Amino acid sequence: MTHHKTLRLILGDQLNPSHSWYKQKDDDTLYLIAELKQETDYVKHHIQKLCAFFNAMENFATALNTAGFNVLHLTLDDTDDDKDLIELLKRVADKYQCDSIEYQYPDEFRLKSQLAKFKSDSSLNVIAIDTEHFLLPFTDIKTRFTKNKHVTMEHFYRAMRKQFNILIDDAKPTGGKWNFDSNNRNKFSKKDLADIPEPKLFNTDVSSIISRLNKHNVAYLGEINEHSLEWPTTRKQAIESLEYFCEHLLSRFGHFQDAMTDQSKNNTSLYHSRLSFALNAKILHPLYVIKRVISEYEQRPNEISLSQVEGFTRQVLGWREYVRAIYWINMPDYAVKNQLQAKNKLPSYFWNSSTKMNCLSHSLKQSLETAYAHHIQRLMVIGNFCMLTGINPDDVDNWYLGVYIDAIEWVEMPNTRGMSQFADDGIIATKPYAASGNYINKMSDYCKSCQYDVKQKVGDQACPLNSLYWHFMNRHRDRLEKNPRIGMVYKNWDKQDETLQEQTLQQATYYLNNLEAL
Repeated sequence: MTHHKTLRLILGDQLNPSHSWYKQKDDDTLYLIAELKQETDYVKHHIQKLCAFFNAMENFATALNTAGFNVLHLTLDDTDDDKDLIELLKRVADKYQCDSIEYQYPDEFRLKSQLAKFKSDSSLNVIAIDTEHFLLPFTDIKTRFTKNKHVTMEHFYRAMRKQFNILIDDAKPTGGKWNFDSNNRNKFSKKDLADIPEPKLFNTDVSSIISRLNKHNVAYLGEINEHSLEWPTTRKQAIESLEYFCEHLLSRFGHFQDAMTDQSKNNTSLYHSRLSFALNAKILHPLYVIKRVISEYEQRPNEISLSQVEGFTRQVLGWREYVRAIYWINMPDYAVKNQLQAKNKLPSYFWNSSTKMNCLSHSLKQSLETAYAHHIQRLMVIGNFCMLTGINPDDVDNWYLGVYIDAIEWVEMPNTRGMSQFADDGIIATKPYAASGNYINKMSDYCKSCQYDVKQKVGDQACPLNSLYWHFMNRHRDRLEKNPRIGMVYKNWDKQDETLQEQTLQQATYYLNNLEAL
């Protein structure tokens, strides 16, 4: 039996090849990468998410071994008797007679708490260090954010642009503006749909992983082709995806980043990069991705406009870093916030997409089939529906955390509980992102093939979102009427005929009492 002085734990979302741990080899150090039931069972995950993480972990272990590091890669077959992560660490440390254990700070509160307790209780020397992934260091979060206080994302984003000199010329924003979001709200025309390039997909065989999940009775949701996992799970594949995005998709990404369609059957990601899993598993570093995108823009200024690049940069440098900070400064209290007192349960069609609402059905079906939906589908279709119908944010959190391949709690919870459900007392959003069917019709072609009529508020064929929107606004009027960003809608409501108002609220009440029938 080979003995090692130090055991280093690598979690499934810490697959960062440029971490300082790997700057030099040390025969006295053993790296541990392990599949654990603890991580498959804390929420029911999409089968593609489980396979992507397990495959990426195996690939990373292989790469480290090839590079000459001592790596212990354990599957569920090897860890089935371990009650949890701590029991595994103790067992492995004892087996290899390790004097110390090192780990990188986890990016989920439950894991950070679990390992922190182990650190304080253990007789071993347990050391925690930074993941070296995020651009805002963990220790700096408290200098930029205050618990339970709103920080405007735009201000944070501009500060990060300045700090990292991203799209800055002579201390001013490139192009004279910080934000080109107003350019990025286009709907697809028929010609636009015909021009969308095919997505960059992979064909990784994960049948052995699925067999292992079934053997150990891991419950999961969603669909998969066991011989063709389409997501990048190695650094080489992730870079190929980034290069494909730069070459084929970036030139129109910004303009259509909010657009939705059910007419592009073979391309559910449209002009989006498909890099979120690779980023959140730390296979790619955010600054590497941002600089590569900007480099492509600089090489092709006549083909790629600044608004495309700024829109992408805002998502990675701005929003991604922002929600991570919001998560950590407010946990654990953030996980129970429910300012609108939403209590309803998710309807059954969240697991089978069988609803007559085309926008919701399409977005749910896509999520279940691909483990992916872009941010407007998540926010303004699925999230908007959940908020308008008063779904308990605990249920919404669990569904989003489970279904999406890129969902890790630090990024999922602020986006879901905060941004989409307005459940966090306004820490993220200063208004609820509530919308009637008109918004969906404006940004998509979903309404054209829907059984409901987007222009009707009442009646058997009326779009449910229309009456549900006004019911939501009406029941939360005391909270929202004085909100300068949304209060003006009440003037429109008050001008409506009283009979129509009553019919609209009655229509919504019927829908709320019969969610399964929608």
